[in-house]
Amino acid sequence: MHHHGYAWLGEKQDFDKEGVRRPPGEPPTAGSPQEVIDRYRQAVTAFPVIGMPPIQTAHWLMKPPSTIRGTWSEPKEAGEWLSLQLAEFATRFASTQDADATRLVLLVRSAVERLTWGGDVSLGHYLSGTVFHSVALVTCSPNRAEPQLRCPLG
Repeated sequence: MHHHGYAWLGEKQDFDKEGVRRPPGEPPTAGSPQEVIDRYRQAVTAFPVIGMPPIQTAHWLMKPPSTIRGTWSEPKEAGEWLSLQLAEFATRFASTQDADATRLVLLVRSAVERLTWGGDVSLGHYLSGTVFHSVALVTCSPNRAEPQLRCPLG
């Protein structure tokens, strides 16, 4: 078992486009409404290649290896990376409560504990202006939520 780290920084309005954050699913039938067909086409072309966070954390494993920001065998190492990610952006968090140092330490501790038993971690923070920062740690080989998903690194 190991853990992959993912991070995304972008406009909140882009993050809100849930259609591109979901895997395609089953193809529509010939009688499907045009909006279903359009959503499927968009998901087929966009989901696999964009670095935007998926709706379900485990679905990061369906993304290309280029979206991985780090890989660790030990949960503590992954937690250290998470801590650095949070520290880098904490001064820009829109909420001063979210930036509280004690709160961030507790978030990292909780994340390490979750990774220890094979869980995933997904955090997101609004930054000043209209920017959103997302960071995730995904347990791989196997993933507890989606054990059929293969490691993107092969």
